Amino acid sequence: MEPAAPQDPRIAVVTGAGSGIGRAVALELLAAGWSVALAGRRVEALEETASLASARGGATLCVRTDVARPDDVAALFAAVRERFGRLDLLFNNAGTFGPGGVPVEELPYDAWRHVVDTNLNGAFLCAQAAFRQMKEQEPRGGRIINNGSISAHAPRPHSVAYTATKHALTGLTKSLSLDGRPYRIAVGQIDIGNAATDMTARMQSGILQANGELASEPVMDVADVARTVRHMAELPLEANVQFATVLATNMPYVGRG
Repeated sequence: MEPAAPQDPRIAVVTGAGSGIGRAVALELLAAGWSVALAGRRVEALEETASLASARGGATLCVRTDVARPDDVAALFAAVRERFGRLDLLFNNAGTFGPGGVPVEELPYDAWRHVVDTNLNGAFLCAQAAFRQMKEQEPRGGRIINNGSISAHAPRPHSVAYTATKHALTGLTKSLSLDGRPYRIAVGQIDIGNAATDMTARMQSGILQANGELASEPVMDVADVARTVRHMAELPLEANVQFATVLATNMPYVGRG
């Protein structure tokens, strides 16, 4: 039996869609004709993303969501089912750096817990909800793309919480990819280095390096990340980009430290 043709329009959930990479990916998908549920903690920011998307085609749904709260995640995916009837893509993007530049021996437990709850537990909760929807819908299947980081491979100084969660996210990606095989659920990860957003403004002003020096680092246009996510998203479910690394060409990653 031939695989079912993709639905048109296809339906995506983008977490952290109120700014940065999440906003850029949402706008890229909308411009390509996707309908997108915009999830994030700040309703005003989500509505701004929706406003920017108004001329790009595709339908939007803004849902205030704290991905670390199971009830919020359940409400998000229930709203998507009610509005669109199915789900073709989850871009698991919401995340936080946590307090920057804090040595491990001084990191408060509450700060550690906040990063873990957002970056890891939030990603799990959203992936679990998407998995349930994709497994039961008809046609069955869909795609999950987790937003990892260069820090899923190599840490920056004083980044223990962020780095630990991003390494864990790689394990989540691999397990979901394996468990999704029987249900036509493809799971991959994009590891991003120095996309130009508000969260990475400090890269250009100077950031601590492994040798103890402060150095300015190059950044890349966030639109290049968005195009890469769209490419991964629009592959047929019989093909998968398991891991993609997209980074500013001259950033100190290869050979970092």
